[in-house]
Amino acid sequence: MNKTDKQIFFLGIGGIGMSALARYYRHEGYTVAGYDRTPSDLTRALEKEGISVFYDDDPANLPFAADGLSVVWTPAVPQDTRLYQHLLSHGAHIHKRAEALGQITSLKRPLCVAGTHGKTTTSTILAHLLRQSHIGTNAFLGGISENYRTNLLLDSNSPYVVVEADEFDRSFHHLRPYMTVVTSVDPDHLDIYGTPQAYRESFEHYCSLVSDTILLKHGLQERLNISGRARVLTYSAGDSRADYYAANIIAGEGSLVFDLHHPDGVIAGLTLGVPVWVNIENSVAAAAIALMNGVTEDEIRAGLASFAGVHRRFNIHVQTPAIAYIDDYAHHPQEIAASIASVRKLYPTRHLLGIFQPHLYTRTRDFADEFAAVLSTLDEVILLPIYPARELPIPGVNSEMLLSKITLPRKQILSKEALLAEIGKRANNLSPVAVLTIGAGDIDRLVPAIAETLNS
Repeated sequence: MNKTDKQIFFLGIGGIGMSALARYYRHEGYTVAGYDRTPSDLTRALEKEGISVFYDDDPANLPFAADGLSVVWTPAVPQDTRLYQHLLSHGAHIHKRAEALGQITSLKRPLCVAGTHGKTTTSTILAHLLRQSHIGTNAFLGGISENYRTNLLLDSNSPYVVVEADEFDRSFHHLRPYMTVVTSVDPDHLDIYGTPQAYRESFEHYCSLVSDTILLKHGLQERLNISGRARVLTYSAGDSRADYYAANIIAGEGSLVFDLHHPDGVIAGLTLGVPVWVNIENSVAAAAIALMNGVTEDEIRAGLASFAGVHRRFNIHVQTPAIAYIDDYAHHPQEIAASIASVRKLYPTRHLLGIFQPHLYTRTRDFADEFAAVLSTLDEVILLPIYPARELPIPGVNSEMLLSKITLPRKQILSKEALLAEIGKRANNLSPVAVLTIGAGDIDRLVPAIAETLNS
């Protein structure tokens, strides 16, 4: 960005990564404005913070002159929108979000978390461990931390910045990590990468950019050809062959306790503030990076216990003897499998109703069989229509196609409008029940009403 230009415009300001950058630039003294297609909790929060946002891509809404204007753009906004074309043709300097993030974080010591799944929760746990320790940190998070109610943490006294390293559109290639976690490399975004091999190769190039330490989920060292100067360590939720691993895992009613083994010893009896099974693995990775950078064992213990979670990452909204309601951002087959497994461990005797909103036509097409297989492990499933995001429809790719592949006898497709009545009926007829909403589209806007229906 041009440091002398104190005006900056965001194309797609409502995205989780874009909104963190908008907050950062406003903190740095810029006049910030942005466009997004629809209002959301995030855009409303930005407006309350003094950032102007509009929702019609008419160039007449621009509060700044386009000539020479610094613009941050996310590829989630199509280039054929009127606003993008106007800015391009009138001399604006358009930068991808990843470029801006790379430029900002290069001024600190980046601790990055990459991977198909788990990067948002792992990076948020890491940021919390550092933030509540004597080390401190800055952070650009891919979700809203429940501890801090924001996706941006700033600390001028800390040399560290925690960054969620997003592989979409090869964005993470703009980062220069000091250390990184790689949680998984299960193929995704095949509309961008084309093949699973190209997807893995993108992670290999990312790892070559790391200067100090690469912490891999145990097993990934056999799937990635890593080159470069960084040392490679591994972590696991329970495999003692890893450098950092959990052992003596005890699951109780609403609690998880484990011992963390690390190269210099053991931290016994750690408790998780968000007792979700997958968070054992996420916490081991985050604690490992925190320990390597000077966080003490007592600070690790206090930080994991006080971690309050991430918005839309396995949030429990209703918990009664008859009804449990969990909402999760899972939108890839492996993520959904982990979410279902966590619900089964927490509520092993309950009828499990899953409500899934597929995200993107291409992802639904590319992983239809995998989605169908994992959704068939539910007791009952309701599908919503596909959320298109940035995409145009693909003939033959729809929720009806996905439903036909699901083997459950109890399955149906509902509109958003019909969902609440059906949820109320199911809750009244089945006891005990666990309801799980999953998806990365706009299903989150139904969560308050679903919770209210189930509570009533």
